[in-house]
Amino acid sequence: MRIFFKYFFKAVRLVSGPVVMLWELVTTPKGIVRGSDVQQKIDLQTSKLALYQFQTCPFCVKVRREIHGLSLNIELRDAQKNPTHRAALLQGGGKVKVPCLKIVEDNGDTRWLYESADIIQYFRKRFA
Repeated sequence: MRIFFKYFFKAVRLVSGPVVMLWELVTTPKGIVRGSDVQQKIDLQTSKLALYQFQTCPFCVKVRREIHGLSLNIELRDAQKNPTHRAALLQGGGKVKVPCLKIVEDNGDTRWLYESADIIQYFRKRFA
């Protein structure tokens, strides 16, 4: 029975993955256009951020859409297919759960923010 569930959910992911990717492609908003000096300041701030994500996770798609809509240059780290990123997420954040935003504060402290709604709220408060 365990093998059945394993292959059943693998088949579901094979079918739903392309649908999620197509949905992201069709619904991604246009980014904000800013002056070059303002965008450079924001790029400097976002250089201390990294989003740990799975490519076909609907909650990760939601966060990536917000990143694109706010024209943020944030490093995307695939914690599903890259074992180095997966290990860093587990070690730093304490669990392999995505989406997760790694925030390196100006004083050098690192904070891990889980939950798509919290991440989007953080982006809107800081960059909108």
